[in-house]
Amino acid sequence: MLSIPASRPNAYTGSPLDRASGRREDADFINAALSSPEALYVPVWRSRSLMRGVEEGHPEAVLLSPAAAEAVRMAGGPWAFLGLWDGRPVFAVDCSAAEDPLPLLPEGFGGFTDLRAVAGLLPPGEASVLAHARGLMHWRVRHRFCGVCGGACEPRSAGNAMACTVCNAQHFPRTDPAVIMLVTDGPRALLGHSTRFPNSVMYSTLAGFVEPGESLEEAVRREVMEEVGVQVGAVHYHSSQPWPFPASIMLGFHAEALSGEISIDPEELRDARWFTRAEIRAPEQHGFALPRLDSIARRLIEDWLEAE
Repeated sequence: MLSIPASRPNAYTGSPLDRASGRREDADFINAALSSPEALYVPVWRSRSLMRGVEEGHPEAVLLSPAAAEAVRMAGGPWAFLGLWDGRPVFAVDCSAAEDPLPLLPEGFGGFTDLRAVAGLLPPGEASVLAHARGLMHWRVRHRFCGVCGGACEPRSAGNAMACTVCNAQHFPRTDPAVIMLVTDGPRALLGHSTRFPNSVMYSTLAGFVEPGESLEEAVRREVMEEVGVQVGAVHYHSSQPWPFPASIMLGFHAEALSGEISIDPEELRDARWFTRAEIRAPEQHGFALPRLDSIARRLIEDWLEAE
């Protein structure tokens, strides 16, 4: 099996931000950035992002000016420095404490939407910035206490780290590595229908989290064997995709099947099947659906189709 290169960038990649990580500990820089009239704020409300144009099918991110963000910041939620966008400081701010954040904003600023529903339609770079803010705010909201001693934590590094006020342990945002793989045997691809899929007819690639002490290739082979009982040989890297829903990095692969008989794990999958290229090119005609357009799963499938 030949390696299949990624045909184009994945959704949530290609961030326009200079993360300027070396400035996070510079209190004077951060204070000046917070007070700058050029600052931009990315609000997050209960894991949703502020956008306009969603109902019209042309969504765009809404980033707030300091004046527009003042009421949101006064809600007292966590905030963090994300970086610089063309020299302008960008901050994430969580307003989840508000039952309805829209009255805090000027009229006509859109609404809060699940990023995954529209990521494929957003202008380049915007999905990446919104995903960055969402993932970091999710971690901040859920990491108020120390995992070592249980003491209260307070933010450090302009909101990109937390420090325990009791034992001084340092805590940083976690990103869980997950492998996602399209298993093929030449003319066919193996797709599964997960017990967790909300779409009752969607079939997608297999995936799973990397375990401690395990290489990525070993994780691919183990997950495929556990979920469908198929032995995998060659494993080729394709691309990666941030997936802050809530805190993963998807590592995409194409994998060569050495066996064909399927034996599913019923706790993970409702079904798994081998599909031909012709079937995958016309899923509706064959009674199934492919994964969403913003997913690396869809990219793995599409690039395999084009590599025929």
